[in-house]
Amino acid sequence: MSTPKIRAATEADIAAITAIYAPSVLTGTASFELEPPDEAEMRRRFKAIKDGGYPYFVAEVGGRVVGYAYANAYRTRPAYRFTVEDSIYIAPDMQGKGLGTPLLRALIDACTAQGFRLMIAIIGDSAQYGSIALHRRQGFTFCGTIHSVGYKFGRWLDSVIMQLPLGEGDTTQPAEITAAKSSDGR
Repeated sequence: MSTPKIRAATEADIAAITAIYAPSVLTGTASFELEPPDEAEMRRRFKAIKDGGYPYFVAEVGGRVVGYAYANAYRTRPAYRFTVEDSIYIAPDMQGKGLGTPLLRALIDACTAQGFRLMIAIIGDSAQYGSIALHRRQGFTFCGTIHSVGYKFGRWLDSVIMQLPLGEGDTTQPAEITAAKSSDGR
């Protein structure tokens, strides 16, 4: 396999992204969705992520989009604003070929550069060994497992939670807080 090209995703990639995601919904347990979203819904989601200022990447091999990854808000309440959650999906015929590593690395680098301090991985199904190993190789640590949180394909599924500090992590206050304190003399 040739070296994948990692680049920012565009709206022109939505058809490929939709096609990559559908098997994860229909036959896999990485997603807890039961019906695959259509292109219009995937476009709406893409736009919401990009409009929120979060990074979204695709991996190309031989000119074909074979994987994608994005970061998004971990939670919407303001106190969580320095924490992101990552999502990575690879085309079924390209899984296990090392595409997740450069996609996740691109997300980590972009989120760190944007000032985020923590990346969370919520991995659907504790049997997603490849995803768990990918995150471990990038420095994520295990936080816990929520047992039997989802039900799909006639069985209960767990969610594995992992985290990675970004940049200075929690060792310093975020820049916006530090700047606010210095401007008001505190």
